[in-house]
Amino acid sequence: MAVNLSKNGPALTAAFKEVVDEKSSTNWALYTYEGNSNDIRLAEKGDGGLEELVEELNSGKVMYAFCRVEDPNSGLPKYVLINWTGEGVNDSRKGLCANHVSSMGNFLRGAHVTINARAEEDVEPEVIMQKVGKASGANYSFHKETSSRFQDSGPQGPVGSVYQKTNAMSEIRKTNKDNFWAQAEKDEEKRRLEDRRRADEERQQLEKERKDREAKEAVVRETRDKEKSSQIDHQKKSQQKQEADSKEMEKHRWEEQEEKEAVQRKSVKRGVSLEKANEAASLISQRAMNPREMFKQRERGIAPAEPDVPAAAPVSPQPEEAPAVSSSVQETAFEEPAQVEETSSYEATPEESSDKGVCARALYDYQAADDTEISFDPEDLIAGIEMIDEGWWRGYSPDGHFGMFPANYVELI
Repeated sequence: MAVNLSKNGPALTAAFKEVVDEKSSTNWALYTYEGNSNDIRLAEKGDGGLEELVEELNSGKVMYAFCRVEDPNSGLPKYVLINWTGEGVNDSRKGLCANHVSSMGNFLRGAHVTINARAEEDVEPEVIMQKVGKASGANYSFHKETSSRFQDSGPQGPVGSVYQKTNAMSEIRKTNKDNFWAQAEKDEEKRRLEDRRRADEERQQLEKERKDREAKEAVVRETRDKEKSSQIDHQKKSQQKQEADSKEMEKHRWEEQEEKEAVQRKSVKRGVSLEKANEAASLISQRAMNPREMFKQRERGIAPAEPDVPAAAPVSPQPEEAPAVSSSVQETAFEEPAQVEETSSYEATPEESSDKGVCARALYDYQAADDTEISFDPEDLIAGIEMIDEGWWRGYSPDGHFGMFPANYVELI
């Protein structure tokens, strides 16, 4: 940014005019910035010359000095512009203020000598006056110039001396300056070390706090995860238990229902079986010749005699007469001769009669009265059937026995 000379313009211009005015006692003016801004202000002015001006320069600031001096050769007034950049100014500020030198040179116009100074060695009064003398372009004073041809030069003094007067104040300032800057460097190094140590401690403290916070968060997170996992496991177990109980209850209900249906089916089958048995017993009792006897005679190869009386029409048996018929059938079965039992004890294998191929499925259960009959349960398969009579057949039971059975207890397949 450009330097601002308008904010304090009247004061700056008035001080400059006092310095360039030969009648004014003010022979120097010092300008600087207001804080870290680009606004120029008047820092100080005085009439003590270069020695007084140098004392006012600050090593921590950027300053501009304009001073009126007397040319050592001609005795005429000369003007010196000093662009002062102290060693304590940071680099960024130096770079910014370097762009303002030309603007300040235009404002403080008329300078015969311009000096860019950074340390006190650069602004020693003797050094500045030497530069002013060299810049004058003449090594004589026209105010004192006289013709040497009309004057006696007199005795000549010694020539060629290299003696220089020692400036005690300059030496003291130089020594103090060296000590000051050495101490300043030590203090600055100490400050940097302290700042570095403090920054390390703060970083370690922050790292420790971060680790502690992360550890606490990890513990809380782990506890929360365990509680959530425990709740999920509990819910799963409860759900599994409910499902198991539900399945068990369903199984019990299904088993009870199956038992009830089985009992009902069994009772129905038993009632139908009893009815069929009574009907078969009634039909058998009405025959003139016992079918079992006829079967035995066929086994012996004797043709059965035809009955003289035709068979009566089948009559449906009465429930109260069924036990009497059953007892008569049992008595007849016990009165069979012994040789018939020997003859009927023959058991044929399924292989011997497999060519007959007539099969039937049992509709009801039937229990054999003796060895000439076979027993079976509902849904049993009876193979190798021989239809020896209208009401009685013979065949192979599921266990391989061959014998007679009621024809109305089965259905052909």
